[in-house]
Amino acid sequence: MTFPVFNQAVPDNGYIWWYVDAISDDQQYALTIIAMLGNVFSPYYAASRKRKPSNPLNYCALNAVLYSKKRKRWAMTERSEAALTRTEYQLNIGPSQVEWDGNKLVINVDEITVPLPSKLKGKITIHPSSMVTQTEQLDKNGNHLWTPVAPYSAAEIDFVNPALNWKGQAYFDSNKGSVPLEQDFAVWDWSRTRLSDRTAILYDVTYWDGDKKTLAINIDQQGQVSPFDPPAVTILPNTGWQIKRQTHSDDAKATVEQTLEDTPFYSRSLLNTHMQQEQAMAVHESLSLARFQSAWVQLLLPFRMPRRRSQ
Repeated sequence: MTFPVFNQAVPDNGYIWWYVDAISDDQQYALTIIAMLGNVFSPYYAASRKRKPSNPLNYCALNAVLYSKKRKRWAMTERSEAALTRTEYQLNIGPSQVEWDGNKLVINVDEITVPLPSKLKGKITIHPSSMVTQTEQLDKNGNHLWTPVAPYSAAEIDFVNPALNWKGQAYFDSNKGSVPLEQDFAVWDWSRTRLSDRTAILYDVTYWDGDKKTLAINIDQQGQVSPFDPPAVTILPNTGWQIKRQTHSDDAKATVEQTLEDTPFYSRSLLNTHMQQEQAMAVHESLSLARFQSAWVQLLLPFRMPRRRSQ
């Protein structure tokens, strides 16, 4: 089984992230973890890039979020390169750690939530059914690459703060780029849908010149990748911040079960969808890079993304 390489080079102004999401078997809980080097949504990194080419390792963060039907616990503290250590198998960002342990991914979260400070501490174990090395190009020039590392996985969640334990389905991928996201993309929508024996993944991206690209692939439990013809576009309701959302589903049978994140430039949602003749739950994201670049959004971001210069 292959493994993620945590110490690969990241060019100035570039980024790499490793993303995990999970949904509990009873669908009452969810989580996301994003370990980021060259934090693509950092106002500090964006400001630095305007002055000069900037080292992405000086803008790293572990974004950890626990969701329930009634509450969300969010942590995303950005740290400098002094708080970063990494090898092929291990990534430490401040007190939190991501490690590939032979045949599983182990994430130890030790963060402080915002805006109300509280301890967020626990262990997440991701058990992939297989690993995928195939990489897809998302833009026209090869600046942005995506690898669906382990899209069909199982999760074990064991948190101390808050006291929470559950098991469920999980997804693990990675994105990397040599330039900022906002340089090439205006809008994107992404989703992953866990089906009976495979995961269906959809990317819809819109470039600044108005051209669009849709990527639709199935990945089975053995890691075999195959494209599929996406069904028709389904327009979902705008978020509270009026971010547009869309997906693809059979006969437009997709509805928003829960909006997990509703921000001025980004949304994350759970969808009830119908895909390839199966009813399933999907994790869905919409991103407006035009909104992200606006001055008022850049001023708001530090309230959700504090920065520490040391551990």
